[in-house]
Amino acid sequence: MSLLAVGLSHRTTPVALLERVTVSGDALVKLLHDVRQDENVAEALVVSTCNRVEVYAAVDRFHGGVTAVTNLLAVHSGLPTGQLADHLYVHYQERAVQHLFSVACGLDSMVVGEGQILGQIRSALRLAQDEGTAGTILNELAQHALRVGKRAHAETGIDQAGASLVGVGLTLAERVIGPIAGRRALVVGAGSMSSLAAATLSRAGVTDIVIANRTFERAVRLAGIVGGRAVESAAVQAELARADLVISCVGAGHRSITVEMVETAMRGRHDALFLLDLALPHDVDPGVRALPEVTLVDLESMQRSGLGSDDPSEAVTDGGRGRAIGDVRRIIAEEAAAYLDAERASVVTPTVIALRSMAAGVVEAEIGRLMSRLPELDGRVRDEVTQTVRRVVDKLLHEPTVRIKKLAASPGGDQYAEALRELFDLDPAAPEAVSRMEADQ
Repeated sequence: MSLLAVGLSHRTTPVALLERVTVSGDALVKLLHDVRQDENVAEALVVSTCNRVEVYAAVDRFHGGVTAVTNLLAVHSGLPTGQLADHLYVHYQERAVQHLFSVACGLDSMVVGEGQILGQIRSALRLAQDEGTAGTILNELAQHALRVGKRAHAETGIDQAGASLVGVGLTLAERVIGPIAGRRALVVGAGSMSSLAAATLSRAGVTDIVIANRTFERAVRLAGIVGGRAVESAAVQAELARADLVISCVGAGHRSITVEMVETAMRGRHDALFLLDLALPHDVDPGVRALPEVTLVDLESMQRSGLGSDDPSEAVTDGGRGRAIGDVRRIIAEEAAAYLDAERASVVTPTVIALRSMAAGVVEAEIGRLMSRLPELDGRVRDEVTQTVRRVVDKLLHEPTVRIKKLAASPGGDQYAEALRELFDLDPAAPEAVSRMEADQ
């Protein structure tokens, strides 16, 4: 079984097209199951965020897996396969591991070093677990990626290598409306990105934060955390007229804020309105840009501004930030090597268990035969003979099993396991091997 990653992100895809591919809710669950049900795929996990859609799969065949995932992404997005394929990247085995670790560390984010991606990977893993599409391979990979991301943030200065998307958006807002401390802000949505936005606004000194959400209870909960007010979604129109700054993070597939809503809100106003749309699909109708005194910044305009550089180091001018990125890359290389070594070594484990199980069977059979021929032996002698024979066999097997595990950790190590199976006519799937393994655990 091999690891495959197929995806597209803000680095390879225009935001307008990425918006059509992004999936969430029931559509995400369906994509997850459709991938898993393909004959080439044994396990599946999908990471879908505002700036990436990536499918990780354990596959039997590389080309069959790539074709299956590409076709399913095309079907779910409604895009021609050829148009979608032009923007896809494909990683296999070592490259797939390294890529997911880079994503978890924030090196592949629109804003380098942002930590929200860890929560998004954790959510993707939890969904795959709940839906039964992630097995041993993807569970271990994703858990390791989360540990790598945490280590990168704990041991390096990557957190300071780039602000969050919200922070960048607020910096742009201040260029338009001036200092945001003491201003009024409207946050549309109450999910993870909205929570981050509300918390950032609160820390920045925004005195009046209004949370609008379809599920009013969630709006109340978030408003209570940041000391704001909660309103129903129907109140967005009225709150637009009072807000200086609007952040929308719904991504429900329809426009939460239309041109007509903003046009109505601006009647009688003489001050500027700044809208930050962090959702995919977009929440705010791009047509609001044509309205006087209205500024809209979304992921696409952030991408055009240079935040989506193909190389994260290009956006870093400070030496300390450059060192942080270098440190994270070294951590990724180290952790990827450790993960791959462990995975290669695990391939030989069933063979080693089968070998020891066979040897134990031979020992027990011969001891039984000996005891039947020498029934006069007392119990102490019987035990001593039994222990001696077992020790001899264990010592004979010790060095070969240690060596095979070390060799298996090297590239092509599975060939040593195959040779061992052939020499001893082993069946790693034999019931006695499985039962012995479970007894030892």
